[in-house]
Amino acid sequence: MSTEHKPKPLPFAANFAAGAIAGISEILTFYPLGLQVKTRIQLDTGKSKGLVGTFRSIVKEEGFATLYRGLVPPLLLEAPKRAVKFAANDFWGKTFLDLFGESKMTQNISILTGATAGATESFVVVPFELVKIRLQDKAQASLYKGPMDVVRQIVRKDGLLGLYAGMESTFWRHVYWNAGYFGTIYQVKSLLPKPKSKESELFNNFVSGAIGGFAGTVVNTPFDVVKSRIQGGVRVPGEPLKYNWTYPALLTIAREEGLGALYKGFVPKVLRLAPGGGVLLLVVEATLGIFRQALGPPYI
Repeated sequence: MSTEHKPKPLPFAANFAAGAIAGISEILTFYPLGLQVKTRIQLDTGKSKGLVGTFRSIVKEEGFATLYRGLVPPLLLEAPKRAVKFAANDFWGKTFLDLFGESKMTQNISILTGATAGATESFVVVPFELVKIRLQDKAQASLYKGPMDVVRQIVRKDGLLGLYAGMESTFWRHVYWNAGYFGTIYQVKSLLPKPKSKESELFNNFVSGAIGGFAGTVVNTPFDVVKSRIQGGVRVPGEPLKYNWTYPALLTIAREEGLGALYKGFVPKVLRLAPGGGVLLLVVEATLGIFRQALGPPYI
């Protein structure tokens, strides 16, 4: 009696490398729209100019190159960030399957795995996110000569722990996004026709990743708005920060600016992270496929 062959799981290093390659591919494609324009909209406490208005304003007043201001930190970040995301998701997936005595991934475990991977990822990204926000904030960008100057000034003023300003809000942002992303990918893949070719498999990966990126963005945008406000705040001696902790900040923004303000920057964010989520999963799976072929049996 023959049994279906099940490839051996790839090593941690393969998942880490695949995530790094996917992250760099995604950031180079979507940076101006998803990061620069989105962050400007979220930092604006007045009436938003919207996606097109903000884009035009940046180009007209500051030049096209400004759309790539602050690129170095996220570019340096994307390799370890996405590497940690997918490697952690793989690690926690195996851990939870063993813990719950399951042989196959389930919807609940995929959500739990994504949330835990997001929590793991958040510890890596905070200093890079803080530098990015400071460089993208029009009110503060002129205060810094570049990424390393941001680091120097923060450390000089607030110490090394100052680089982790916004840690709590970043934690929640990544927990919710990854839970929505990986949980949705599992559900969408189960509904799509089983792929019969390499091309259809890549298509399924892109579609499920794009829908997962959309779902993750819907869930986590309010937490992203709060994170931007917290990391964009400048501490004045003797005065408390207006935005400090995530859930009180959510209430403050909703009360002062309306519930809609919690979704500031949603359009550029989702226009990046929906297709970006598809690109991430497609590149990761394609790269893992290359690793499997290179390593040979028992990985294929």
